[in-house]
Amino acid sequence: MPLPGRAQEVTSGVRPGCRPLPRRRSCRPMAGGRARGSRRAVRLSEGGGLMARASRLLALWALAAVALPGSGEEGDGGWRPGGPGAVAEEERCTVERRSDLTYAEFVQQYAFVRPVILQGLTDNSRFRALCSREKLLASFGDRVVRLSTANTYSYQKVDLPFQEYVEQLLHPQDPTSLGNDTLYFFGDNNFTEWASLFRHYSPPPFGLLGTAPAYSFGIAGAGSGVPFHWHGPGYSEVIYGRKRWFLYPPEKTPEFHPNKTTLAWLRDTYPALPPSARPLECTIQAGEVLYFPDRWWHATLNLDTSVFISTFLG
Repeated sequence: MPLPGRAQEVTSGVRPGCRPLPRRRSCRPMAGGRARGSRRAVRLSEGGGLMARASRLLALWALAAVALPGSGEEGDGGWRPGGPGAVAEEERCTVERRSDLTYAEFVQQYAFVRPVILQGLTDNSRFRALCSREKLLASFGDRVVRLSTANTYSYQKVDLPFQEYVEQLLHPQDPTSLGNDTLYFFGDNNFTEWASLFRHYSPPPFGLLGTAPAYSFGIAGAGSGVPFHWHGPGYSEVIYGRKRWFLYPPEKTPEFHPNKTTLAWLRDTYPALPPSARPLECTIQAGEVLYFPDRWWHATLNLDTSVFISTFLG
């Protein structure tokens, strides 16, 4: 179970369960910037289907942007925008999925080496039911929550009632907004106030020696996400919606701007990446759990209005 008291918080320069990020390392894009003159045409050629892949992901965001919040079917808990003409799921996934993983295999093959998507190891159907839009508003609507800006460092904090966040701020990402203009509910949960919900969550069963788990709960609109950052190891489970992940190993610093959203990175940088600079990536579906090792760079993009919970191993 998580440590008693307050769950790990997002503080200035630190994401939940994070070490402070190296400012010089991630505050500026890699040498040469984002566009590199005539080399851009070469990159587009090398990238092959990256432009088409980015376009499909952007189309998923656009579909959500024209749907009404809370208009999803009952199976989506009232969170996921839906409607006719749904866009087909983007298919590229370079992270392995495992439904039969043992603890020994986890430690030997993934814990310190690479990410993995876990399937069917826990049953969180009860927790999922409690996370519907209707039930969360009924139970926690008047509770004050703390929002962070959706950039690499999350300096700014804004406190407001949970119901106000859901009804007024939980909308699709504006593609022209910068990260410090986008408020994001993730990480700053008062454990005592949310204990009635968290006690129904079953975390992934695989721990790491010398660590203790701590939860960070989040709800975010379609097209939102957090740009590249890194911290300690942990898990992220999608309860409702879908979340796209982009990951790089510690030794491979991605090309990004810390105050531009993942949506902007997907539109401006991703299509021109040469094969050697492409991330591992996959869309995590509701009920799936992604494990990420220590210090792995990662960025996220919510393809729908999404409810999710992370278990950080600190």
